[in-house]
Amino acid sequence: MPNTPLLDKVRSPADLKSLSDRELRQVADELRAETIAAVSETGGHLGAGLGVVELTVALHAVFDTPRDRLIWDVSHQCYPHKILTGRRDRIRTLRQKDGLSGFTKRSESPYDPFGAAHSSTSISAALGFTMARELGGAPDPALGDAIAVIGDGSISAGMAYEALNNAGHLGRRMFVILNDNEMSIAPPTGAMSSYLSRLYADKPVQDLKNAMKGALSLLPGPIQQGARRAKDLLKHVTVGGTLFEELGFNYVGPIDGHDMDQLLWVLRTLHERADEPILIHILTKKGKGYAPAEDAADRGHARAKFDLVTGKQKKAPSNAPSYTKVFAEALIAEATRDDKVVAVTAAMPDGTGLDLFAKVHPTRMFDVAIAEQHGVTFCAGLAAGGMKPFCAMYSTFLQRGYDQVVHDVAIQRLPVRFAIDRAGLVGADGATHAGSFDIAYLANLPGFVVMAAADEAELVHMVATAVAHDDGPIAFRFPRGEGEGVDLPERGIPLEIGKGRMIREGSRVAILSFGTRLGEVLRACESLAAKGITPTVADARFAKPLDRDMILRLARDHEALITIEEGAVGGFGSHVAQLLADEGVFDHGLRFRSMVLPDVFIDQANPRDMYDIAAMNAPQIETKVLDVLGIAELGKRA
Repeated sequence: MPNTPLLDKVRSPADLKSLSDRELRQVADELRAETIAAVSETGGHLGAGLGVVELTVALHAVFDTPRDRLIWDVSHQCYPHKILTGRRDRIRTLRQKDGLSGFTKRSESPYDPFGAAHSSTSISAALGFTMARELGGAPDPALGDAIAVIGDGSISAGMAYEALNNAGHLGRRMFVILNDNEMSIAPPTGAMSSYLSRLYADKPVQDLKNAMKGALSLLPGPIQQGARRAKDLLKHVTVGGTLFEELGFNYVGPIDGHDMDQLLWVLRTLHERADEPILIHILTKKGKGYAPAEDAADRGHARAKFDLVTGKQKKAPSNAPSYTKVFAEALIAEATRDDKVVAVTAAMPDGTGLDLFAKVHPTRMFDVAIAEQHGVTFCAGLAAGGMKPFCAMYSTFLQRGYDQVVHDVAIQRLPVRFAIDRAGLVGADGATHAGSFDIAYLANLPGFVVMAAADEAELVHMVATAVAHDDGPIAFRFPRGEGEGVDLPERGIPLEIGKGRMIREGSRVAILSFGTRLGEVLRACESLAAKGITPTVADARFAKPLDRDMILRLARDHEALITIEEGAVGGFGSHVAQLLADEGVFDHGLRFRSMVLPDVFIDQANPRDMYDIAAMNAPQIETKVLDVLGIAELGKRA
């Protein structure tokens, strides 16, 4: 435990108000040490929080939270904020079952006025709070100022500009803090990154800008005219804050986000005098103050538990390759054989495995930044131009580009290949990152092919299937984490579209699995065999098109049919039920059950615990089989 005598006295942000600037600097140092120590025990997003320690202290010292609404974009960086806002005693429960969320969460604290985990929402939310204040909204406590803290990676997304444009037009007092650390999760890409880099590329000009310390309209009257001439001169030397000013914001900065004196001076001045939208541009360093994070390629973005002294992560030994790595290596192999294969991701090259692809095929991997909508339509254009684009995104992030999936891909029947990572329940990131809905939201689109890999070998075959499929869009999903440990094929073989596979023949009840619950199904069957029950098991492979022949045979030859999938209601099981209803199968007495994720958002825990909550592990599958067969007493004992 670090030595934190001043931080120990801070029970809420109000306690910061009585501290001197020197003491606030000490609180920041202690807060950084406490954050590092806590995350070393829990794992989590380290680098982002370390980069905003001084900013967090300064904001809570100057503004009156929770009356003033402090909104962290994405909120990877919120751990120091949680420590200062009465949650320090629980900070070592971060991202664990029944513990603190790794993101801001409205139900957790009044100091979290708006939940987040996806990017680029903060300015829109802050503007909403601002206008609610102007229109007389009166929650408890009464609305004060709204402050959005957004990173240079998040501000590249279109939604952030829509919000800036609207806020500038409305012209009401609100604060946007652009936390410019030159790095989101991956190194930022695109024109906005270059624009922000040019703001402080020339050191003499940078020093002069810092000396100005503030917006022109906030300077004392006698020196405003001279300052205006200096500012106009600077605009001819560098691009300055012109873009933001054209959008209607008064631009302040760039300033050193680790200099507490600068931060406090600027924030106090603006808090006292601002009467219009203000954008404060601060420069920070991700991972600041902890050498292992500063030196890491990702600046300590997402850490497993680690040794506090060395920074070495404590990862459990792996018995099988991760699904993400299997996907990446299969795609690399396919791209080596076919020069039309290209890969696209939205600021997640590491998370999707496309960093590996880029090392082998650097000219055929595109990181479009945090811009999923653009990424999907970019893939549509690539497909229309004769390429074979793989759009690799997490299930939960692909939701952000759904209109483009419908309008630009599905309606035009363009052969975009969607590689959907993080399918199902993902663990410590909780509900915001769970891949719960993609089966339902893709399988309802005409002409879409939707697959799910039961294991890593099946994933290799599905990559090959997607490469070979040119008749419209195709998607395949796979979970986070390690595979089942099966042998991998030397080369993927394209699957017949819409055809599943039989795993084992049995009697009375058939279980039709879609995705990686198949392993749990087989474990349930081992226990059922001891009770004299031998279910038939099949791997559907496809949610669309369904394997009609296989499903109807299973329904005809068994008393009961159970489907299971790692997705919400409205997905695979619903399509199977529709087929059975259309064919009149239920008229003949078939007992049908569909095991899907429950109609709730499941909070963070390890994946196995989350699937226990969802009642989709082997013991619950066994109970479902016994119940559908009417063997109630055995079901209770199971």
